[in-house]
Amino acid sequence: MRGRGSTLLPLLRTLTSRQGHAEAAVATRASSVSLTTTSESTSDSAGREVGKGPLRGFALPQFWESRAQRQAHRSLNSASALEDQCLSVPVPYVDIESLIGDEKNCIWQRIRHIVQAEVPSLTRSAEYFFQPGVEGKRVRSSALLLVASALSDGEMGDPSKSALYLKPDLRPYSQYPEEVRRKQQRIAEITEMIHVATLLHDDVLDDAETRRGLNSVNKMFGNKTAILGGDFLLAKASVALAALRNTEVLILMATVIENLVTGEMMQSRSSQDERMSLDYYYRKTFLKTASLIANSCKSAALLGNHSDEVAQLASDYGYHLGMSFQLVDDVLDFVGSSSSLGKPTLSDLKSGIATAPVLFASQEEPQLVDLTLRKFKYEGDVDMASRLVAKTSGVKKTMEVAEMHASKAIKAVDSFPPARGKYAEVCRDALRHLANSVVTRRT
Repeated sequence: MRGRGSTLLPLLRTLTSRQGHAEAAVATRASSVSLTTTSESTSDSAGREVGKGPLRGFALPQFWESRAQRQAHRSLNSASALEDQCLSVPVPYVDIESLIGDEKNCIWQRIRHIVQAEVPSLTRSAEYFFQPGVEGKRVRSSALLLVASALSDGEMGDPSKSALYLKPDLRPYSQYPEEVRRKQQRIAEITEMIHVATLLHDDVLDDAETRRGLNSVNKMFGNKTAILGGDFLLAKASVALAALRNTEVLILMATVIENLVTGEMMQSRSSQDERMSLDYYYRKTFLKTASLIANSCKSAALLGNHSDEVAQLASDYGYHLGMSFQLVDDVLDFVGSSSSLGKPTLSDLKSGIATAPVLFASQEEPQLVDLTLRKFKYEGDVDMASRLVAKTSGVKKTMEVAEMHASKAIKAVDSFPPARGKYAEVCRDALRHLANSVVTRRT
């Protein structure tokens, strides 16, 4: 089946709508959409355009992944600016957890094993977000493992071969893993440890009290323990990187840590002009969010012995997925609920940070410029900014840019070399579905 146009996602669950379908949808859309750039684009260190958007002048047809999702959409407040904002490129529904859920659980078990420290309080802080039930969305490791499988010969789809990799690898880092999949699993561990380390540090910087619906580590154990717990995770990640004995991957992932620190400094030490710049926001978003996903996906491809060209496609997928993820995160800060997000809403405004919805909205509501420049610090500023954003198309434009990045992530998958087997094809559909789910998520 290769339905187009009005074909709904529930009809695509047979997983037979593959690359040709997505290419046609992207091509059809590209021919009817014009890009309007509100400010000049900027580039990251690899020369990738960062500041393009938003998309304007087109209708967004709805493609629901399930009846439950459609019902959830209908139950949303009709005034929500998220209404009708979902990826307009039809993609197959894939149960990602059925493909890699067991493997991720093994990786989490290994992480809990390796973050044991001599000091119990250090262990508690380091493993806090790796406990069952509080792992979070695990988008980064999902993207990495799916990219690895999508480019492989399908061994993870063969039970006789995959059984080895679905058992926790509790070997010490000093014991070098010869198996390609084990190396890629190590990158997944490293990626998640780096990510959680940034969460621990960010919560201290932001004086946050909740994370993933729980008390934050700094709230539970204090700032010192939270900071040291994050440092400990970064140290463990560094040892794991060195043990892979791959200089290129080591440089890639070490650069991520540099990017995370740079992005955080950009956020906390911006000038007035930078605070109002979309280009500055896009660059900061790349450094703080997309860089980790892009470089981890690229590392997985390099460890799979793929060419530089293929590794760059893996990086492109991770980059666009990461940009889309953060843009939607910034939207949910305005239109989501504290219970669904697991943290307070309007947290960026309360921290004096202007994200894309505010920056787009300020083009229609000049009063937002003054509020942004003074970092929403006066009583009533946060509520006023929230109301002004709701009156404008700021959220809609942000979602359009998020959708553009999701579409480009799918295009990167479409450009992968021919799949080597059925399982690799299914994993490519899973990557397309992941890009779609990032845009349509509500948490």
